[in-house]
Amino acid sequence: MDTLIIFFLLALCVLYAPFASTDDALDVEHVIIYYEPGRFGGWPANHGMWSWDNEILVGFSRGYYEDMGNRHHINREKPEDHVLARSMDGGETWALEFPNESGYLIPQAGMHGITMPGAPIPEPEPSRGGMDFSHPDFAMTLRMADKDAGPSAFYYSYDRGRTWSKPFRLPDFDTPGIAARTDYIVDGTSNCTLFLTAAKPNGLEGRPLAVRTEDGGATWKFLSWIGPEPEGFSIMPATLRLSNEELITIVRRREDTKRWVAAYRSLDNGHSWAFCNDPTDHLGTGNPASLVQLQDGRLCVVYGYRAEPYSIRARLSNDGGRSWSDEYVLRDDGCSDDIGYTQTTLRPDGKVVTVYYYCDNDTGPERYIAATIWTPPPAQ
Repeated sequence: MDTLIIFFLLALCVLYAPFASTDDALDVEHVIIYYEPGRFGGWPANHGMWSWDNEILVGFSRGYYEDMGNRHHINREKPEDHVLARSMDGGETWALEFPNESGYLIPQAGMHGITMPGAPIPEPEPSRGGMDFSHPDFAMTLRMADKDAGPSAFYYSYDRGRTWSKPFRLPDFDTPGIAARTDYIVDGTSNCTLFLTAAKPNGLEGRPLAVRTEDGGATWKFLSWIGPEPEGFSIMPATLRLSNEELITIVRRREDTKRWVAAYRSLDNGHSWAFCNDPTDHLGTGNPASLVQLQDGRLCVVYGYRAEPYSIRARLSNDGGRSWSDEYVLRDDGCSDDIGYTQTTLRPDGKVVTVYYYCDNDTGPERYIAATIWTPPPAQ
């Protein structure tokens, strides 16, 4: 009963935790979005983050904490459900939302071997089109049933994520399967580009690709692979449009014992891509990045650092991602490498809001969902 009381109090108001900045160049504030004793909050990068001025919505997974050694510290034998957190004040305070079985992110059968208890599992339907991507309150999320080979589906909302459509199936694009996370760019009322990960021919993850619809989601056309097929994996793109023809994406890479993120650029609106650089070439056991463009035009990439000191870090670019600054450390008080999976957005006042999952010695071993609100240093 005590745990239940704590949980509902956290759902109604934010648990606020001030920390000193770990980098003197930054004005940094940390807020805990979700923490519950005995539970595991994780992986915002898999779900999506959407913003409308100071209103911010982010999705994450909620399971049960268990010390799993070198694996994710979630008990796979117990249920995992999918939760939304909404802020109306630019990330300063948050409230939790629990969409029902007709709404958002009910896992397909077999997703990590678990389902939301008591809720029916809707079978994704063929995409029917008619989506208005330019609706001012539009949001879309893409989810997968298996990290290696899908299948994958998308849901959409016209009321800022308060209610969601049924799931609609994504094609496999002549691959062994699509493992989708949420990364998309709206290009018009009926036009939208998705950036996905496909299984390699051997069925393992993975290789990134770009696909597009021009008929409101009725059909999706393969545009291009993003980079060559890797020996290890290249997954989880985070993409920005820089002009009508120029796109940049940051992908998570793994080869043997090396874990890093790499940047690719398209100069023909996603029809081909060229390697640009490695924004950072060492991330411990590996982490995806998030990418945002600041008000002054600089690019900002943020990622979890899964080696000691376990941390959340960022780099900036003043030349469209052709080169990157030294690292800025947003925080380095993590107690494990099971952290990160950032989502990042920009507030109207120019501050950056980065959401991720984390643990620290003060809070305890459970993974919680946190936001860091920070001010990038002035352009040099």
